[in-house]
Amino acid sequence: MDIVLYALTVLLYGGLCAADWRALRRAGAAPLLGSVPPVPVTLGAGGDALRARTFGPLSRALLFVALAAHGVLLHMTIFPANEMVFGFAFALSAMFWLGAGIYWIESFFFALDGLRLLLLPLAGVASILPLAFGGVRVLPYAAAPMFKLHFVIANIAYGLFAIAALHAVLMLAVERRLHALKGAGFQRNASNRGGGWLSNWIETLPPLLTMEKLLFRLIGAGFVLLTATLVSGIVFSEQLIDRPLSLDHKTVFAILSWLMFGALLTARKISGWRGRAALRWVIASFIALLLAYVGSRFVFEVLLHRPVV
Repeated sequence: MDIVLYALTVLLYGGLCAADWRALRRAGAAPLLGSVPPVPVTLGAGGDALRARTFGPLSRALLFVALAAHGVLLHMTIFPANEMVFGFAFALSAMFWLGAGIYWIESFFFALDGLRLLLLPLAGVASILPLAFGGVRVLPYAAAPMFKLHFVIANIAYGLFAIAALHAVLMLAVERRLHALKGAGFQRNASNRGGGWLSNWIETLPPLLTMEKLLFRLIGAGFVLLTATLVSGIVFSEQLIDRPLSLDHKTVFAILSWLMFGALLTARKISGWRGRAALRWVIASFIALLLAYVGSRFVFEVLLHRPVV
């Protein structure tokens, strides 16, 4: 049963991604007939037509099926027979499953095709990582309600921050594109009016201000859940393991990420911090969070062959 779900999940993610890239390249390679004078360019000008071809009701339904298959697969492999099996590969798979689910909800309110083109390949690869890396640890206290609550809150927070980091990457790409167009006088010649697949990819995105508003909503929600994760981790450690939270590498990176995201939100509130520096700070904060759990487990399980809790 597991192998069927693995295959179905990868095929659905991969098929949707392939259809998107094919439509994008076809739109970028469309030839122009005759001579056309230079025209003003606005990001998003070609996005509506591309969105109509790539993410209609059928594609959204197929993504929902992929998410359902991925979710069932995670539940069956992480919680077999009233136990809990986990590791860095499962953590990445759960993170990108939640990220894809958050995107699916976002897609009803925002046109973020460019985000899907980044997210689906990552979700597809992450979904099969547990097949390659089985160095996991069975947790004897997995049935404890406090641990389950801590686990769910932590993974939702990771999913929100993963989507926020991808948003930041896209916003940096859009900002670079805007500066390039500004330097060219916001005009293109007829010979390169189509702009290629990369330009069409960027043009599927909404305006920067819309993306920025959504980005900080995601970070705000993720920060609340990350705070709850740290608090529940302390309570869980003291009540269930009978020892206070230790300052190991996992805890240090988690606290560092919490401080970095908190500083970002504070600077945003007080001084309206924005732009490239703020976006790079988002990515750096997410990398710190990634190192806190996924990175530490990768080092111990794969490089050192030492299972960890």
